[in-house]
Amino acid sequence: MATVFFTGFPGFLGMELLPRVLERRPADTAVCLVQPKFADLARRRVESLAAARPLTAGRIRLVEGDIARSGLGLDGAALAPGDVVEIHHLAAIYDLSVPRAPAMKVNVEGTRNVLDLAERCDRLERLHYVSTCYVAGRHPGVFLEEDLEKGQAFNNYYEETKYLAEVEVRARMRAGLPATIYRPAIVVGDSRTGETQKYDGPYYVIQWLLRQPGPVAVMPTIGDLTAELNVVPRDFVIAAVAHLSGLAASKGKTYQLADPAPMQVRPMLHVLGRAAHKRLVHVPLPLGLAKWAVDRVPGVYPLLRIPSAALDYFVLPTRWDTRNVAADLAGSGIICPPFASYVDRLVAFARAHPEVGAAAMA
Repeated sequence: MATVFFTGFPGFLGMELLPRVLERRPADTAVCLVQPKFADLARRRVESLAAARPLTAGRIRLVEGDIARSGLGLDGAALAPGDVVEIHHLAAIYDLSVPRAPAMKVNVEGTRNVLDLAERCDRLERLHYVSTCYVAGRHPGVFLEEDLEKGQAFNNYYEETKYLAEVEVRARMRAGLPATIYRPAIVVGDSRTGETQKYDGPYYVIQWLLRQPGPVAVMPTIGDLTAELNVVPRDFVIAAVAHLSGLAASKGKTYQLADPAPMQVRPMLHVLGRAAHKRLVHVPLPLGLAKWAVDRVPGVYPLLRIPSAALDYFVLPTRWDTRNVAADLAGSGIICPPFASYVDRLVAFARAHPEVGAAAMA
């Protein structure tokens, strides 16, 4: 029996992608690498998947390990590389404020360890690697799906280490490793239900608006508000990866899972305010001053609860080309919905579920 090897379960994307992959490969089983601290959560989610999607019952095996350790921290009996036909590598530190050392350990060295495993899998059909659109850093203008090493500067160590990890993946691809790369933009909750497992990105703004009493909300803003903020819902990302990963034509390609018609910051703030039932009063601030205040002025961060690292994304000069996505999703019915069409659901979920937190690991 063939094996699909997964990292990043039971994270934000992995939890939904895994059953889709098993449904596409009905004769195969999945082995999920799980850090010991997430083992109990992973077991509960395997049980909930079996109840909700019976096709997964008895087909998911959890093994404890760590991508950052040599050999993934697995003993010899935990995984048979000769059985592995497909690898989905989703595990990473998703934290804009992460220091460089742990980001290098997990995002770069961890990816190397997964690539080393892939090269020992004689039956491997494909490695599917989840990168990020933000390997583009602060690249000005259009960033193509084929682009990577463009001399770009980075906003943080998350971006830099995901870039370095993708450099590693592409080097192995040039050496013959069959792989596909997926670069999501900022991922938010489900466009149909609003459901999410983490609050970051636009949720910092949503939560700030919801915490303010009354119909008027003060909204600190930076830049000229004409930059684009590229946001995609989780269900689009999952459906796109599930579909594209099953195509023979996707081998060797990179897909930027971004909104092809993203909103500028000003109209996005407007629709967020409308969804939160607030009239916004804009307070313009220079980026440097805003970041300094959040990091250095007592009381500013506890009030806003918006990390300074998140502010860079409201002034990015980059636009992501999505022609590979458009071509290979054509006819599938899978499209990225406009942000304004589902923002009400995101806000309603955030209002009803204040207990959800920001997640650094997915």
